[in-house]
Order: sequence, then structure tokens, then C-alpha cells
Amino acid sequence: MTGLRGRGRGRGQVRDRGQVTIEFLGMTPTIVVTLVVLWQLVLVGYTFTLAGNAADEAVRAATAASPGERQGACRAAGTDKLPGAWQGGADVRCGTGGGYVTADVGIDVPILFPGTVSFPFEVRGHAGAVEEEDD
Repeated sequence: MTGLRGRGRGRGQVRDRGQVTIEFLGMTPTIVVTLVVLWQLVLVGYTFTLAGNAADEAVRAATAASPGERQGACRAAGTDKLPGAWQGGADVRCGTGGGYVTADVGIDVPILFPGTVSFPFEVRGHAGAVEEEDD
């Protein structure tokens, strides 16, 4: 009887040999989709960071510029430090009023690869500073 039990176990192990491979192949699409979603979330977060930084740079340049040069300096500084893939879809708007200078930057969020296709919405960054006065 013991001989039969040993042989039965051996056959069971032979039948289960490819189980790990089958399970891995079944999980591969789930793993790939999870990684793609995580990468896209990283791109969205990075775009938020870029938009906020661009707005800060734009408003800083606008406060230091003379009133006649303020718009040009603001727009140039808002796109200056953006990576090339994000510059094309960047929209920098500057305004003054009530002693404040504001900058709003809108950047398109790329889908998977920066510089290719973008989502139909944009991430917005906003910054403001007190207008500097000349003495």
C-alpha cells in the first residue's frame, strides 16, 4: 500500500508542474495594467508640480519687471523652465490689479508618453504676489 501512495503523489506533482507558469501568465495583464495606471498617475502629479512651479516663476518675473514689460516677462518665465514636451500645450496668463500680480498656467496632461497625445483637460497652477513699487 505504501508504494501506491508514493506513486500517486508523484503523479500529482507532475500534473501541477506548469501551474505556476499558467498563474503567472494569467496575472501578467493585471500587472502590466497596474504599472501603466501608476505611470499615468505619476505623469499627472508631475504635471501639477510643473504647473505650480511655472506659475511661481512667472509671477516672480512679472513683479520684477517694469509695468510695460510685465506681460512679456511673465509669459517668458512661465514657459522657460518647462520641459519641451510640456511647453507646447502651456498657456500662461498674467494679470495685475489691486496691487497684486497673478499668474495662471495651464498645462496639458500627456497620455503615457510626454510630447505625444494629451488628455482633453489641463492642469492649472496659480500664483500671486504683491506688486513691487519703484522708489
